[in-house]
Amino acid sequence: MDAAADPRVGELTEGAVLRAILARLGPSRAEIGPGDDAAVLAAPDGRVVATVDTLVHGPDFRLAWSSAYDLGWKAAAVNLADIAAMGARPTALLVALAMPDDTRLSFVHGLADGLREACESLAPDCSVEGGDLTVSDTLTIAVTALGSLDGRAPVLRSGARAGDVVAVAGGLGAAGRGLAKLFGRFRDAAGRPIPVDDVTRTDRDLVAQLRPSPPIALGRAAADAGATAMMDVSDGLVLDATRMAAASGVTLDLDTAGLGDDPDPALTGGEDHALLATFAGAVPEGFRTIGRVVDRGAHPVLVDGRPHDGRGGWDPYQDWDAHRG
Repeated sequence: MDAAADPRVGELTEGAVLRAILARLGPSRAEIGPGDDAAVLAAPDGRVVATVDTLVHGPDFRLAWSSAYDLGWKAAAVNLADIAAMGARPTALLVALAMPDDTRLSFVHGLADGLREACESLAPDCSVEGGDLTVSDTLTIAVTALGSLDGRAPVLRSGARAGDVVAVAGGLGAAGRGLAKLFGRFRDAAGRPIPVDDVTRTDRDLVAQLRPSPPIALGRAAADAGATAMMDVSDGLVLDATRMAAASGVTLDLDTAGLGDDPDPALTGGEDHALLATFAGAVPEGFRTIGRVVDRGAHPVLVDGRPHDGRGGWDPYQDWDAHRG
């Protein structure tokens, strides 16, 4: 593309960059949308569910591996999953974008397209309603997501009780396998990331890692079915199940028979953004049973009735050094 048609953001004003983004985000769903000092959003039952997540170049993504569209899609998806995990309906995203001043405007276009299309696909009632732009040596995307409970009670991590069924909606293990493929096949001899070719980018595991599609609508379905506890599986099934067990004061006994032919990636891989839930009654359509809740024991998580060693999953403070390069 000609440089004049694809200027660097450092060559433009903030207003010009903002107009380029807004032109690609689609119509606002807010009472007052982008363009004022703040958005005005309707809160049907007087409560707002809110979460925030940040993607930073280096620990969270590599530009050699992720396209601008991928990053926009993933930045939306991971936040939408947290709203869904509360049993809520996503209603708005606020996006703060810090970019090096040599970033091309075409990159900004791709990022905005990914944000818009993730919302259209995963949460049609949700759109980007505001945010902030600034410069930084490190590309950083921070998204705040807002949601409505629509009269429901929120579903917390702390409600699981002995006798409940443990169930999951969405894939497990594919994103972790995708990350392993990136680090195993797409680095040079010095460990630096190299671009992923277009054919390889269609690999199912890489798609799950670079452009996840959490089952957002099933969060509300779980709440309607009486889920006693629920959370987004972002850091690995065992690690997140441990968090739910600790919050609820119980033990979760996971059954590998419900985890497919290769249960290890399902247990320890991160970034799947599936929904982990417990139910006292029938499991709703879209969820599959993977275990049961038992009285609290010496270990928060069992696998096939035996203690799991707890290894695996993603902790940015523990795992960052392993992913430098």
